[in-house]
Amino acid sequence: MAEKIIRVLLVDDHQVVRRGLRTFLEIQDDIEVVGEASDGAEGVARTEELRPDVVLMDIKMPGTDGIEALRRLRGLANPAKVLIVTSFTEQRTVVPALRAGASGYVYKDVDPDALAGAIRSVHAGHVLLQPEVAGALLTQDEGGGGTGRGSTLTEREREVLGLIADGRSNREIARALVLSEKTVKTHVSNILMKLDLSDRTQAALWAVRHGAAG
Repeated sequence: MAEKIIRVLLVDDHQVVRRGLRTFLEIQDDIEVVGEASDGAEGVARTEELRPDVVLMDIKMPGTDGIEALRRLRGLANPAKVLIVTSFTEQRTVVPALRAGASGYVYKDVDPDALAGAIRSVHAGHVLLQPEVAGALLTQDEGGGGTGRGSTLTEREREVLGLIADGRSNREIARALVLSEKTVKTHVSNILMKLDLSDRTQAALWAVRHGAAG
């Protein structure tokens, strides 16, 4: 049985970068590039049109940049995972992208195997965070929910939260706790609601900050 093909959209204002990324990915049996876009606004439109599994998104683009595109996709509740592909290593550019809903980031000089691995990882529900960026997110997270909100979680929800912090996908959590994926999705939704968080990245960071990680 052939494995599921991961459908990928490339969003970058430089054609040579898009061509390079496409060349990287065309040698992968389980990844298909379904389209390209040259700026954030076109990227949002193409994501809505093509419904890719993963979007590779540049941050700095003329017009609508990657961070604004991420916000629009979140507002549309689009299910695509977004992996930032950037030449900018500064936390001031990467951190806002992660806060806007990106599942992680890689650098434009990444080798093909690592890029393909990153795509598979975010598609599976993992969050790709470098330690220094995770630390910056935690340091900057002044406002949102203290440990008091954690007291509303059930024991099972705390188990699920710990596994989210470990980067586990819903399928992996289901296997680890001997639950159905549907039940795990319900637990994840309840966790986000109780902690007043919007996505798994925030949940993972909350767990690390408040000692709920495994």
